[in-house]
Amino acid sequence: MRGRRDASAADSVTDTAPPARSGRRPGRSGTKDAILTVARRRFAEAGFDRASVRSIASDAGVDSALVHHYFGTKRDLFVAAVALPVDPDETLKPILAADIDDLGPTLARTILGVWDSENGQGIVAAFRSMIASGDTSLISSFLLQIALRDTAVRVDVPAGSGLERVGLVASQMAGLLLTRHILELEPIASMPADRLVAVVGPTLQRYLTGPLPD
Repeated sequence: MRGRRDASAADSVTDTAPPARSGRRPGRSGTKDAILTVARRRFAEAGFDRASVRSIASDAGVDSALVHHYFGTKRDLFVAAVALPVDPDETLKPILAADIDDLGPTLARTILGVWDSENGQGIVAAFRSMIASGDTSLISSFLLQIALRDTAVRVDVPAGSGLERVGLVASQMAGLLLTRHILELEPIASMPADRLVAVVGPTLQRYLTGPLPD
């Protein structure tokens, strides 16, 4: 009798147990890749500022906490999504610390130094991939909303001109990347970095702090 009562009690517990919660899918192999795929698409469509971690997580079918767990900040997620082999925060330190009157040469020296370093091939490959896949808005987001964002605030004189100024700088540096490392046009491709800084730096400085036409 007792055995029957125990079995009956067990059946009762089983019958009344709540069903398993579906929830969002747990982290597993492939989830990180899915997040990166969605993040790349969202950043390309909406830009860095307007693409939120919450919307990326929702499209990937995960909780936003899992995105932060895997990648950290939205900035870190962007860097991972575009497969850049450098940390922008570390790379940009010399530019942020530079005197405003030496900003152009410092910017040219810093960026050329990264391109010509061991990580340079990875950066060129990432940009080449974005161009080939048509994700050029990712390049724009990286240059204007991450790499040059703080610089735009520093050079916003007169008010409202900062974005125009760094846009001119971005056009110059993107062209230099294209000619030096993708098209490999001579003599730019083999020109010593110091000479390029001496030639390009003053132009960048004029874009950043010089007078702009009305």
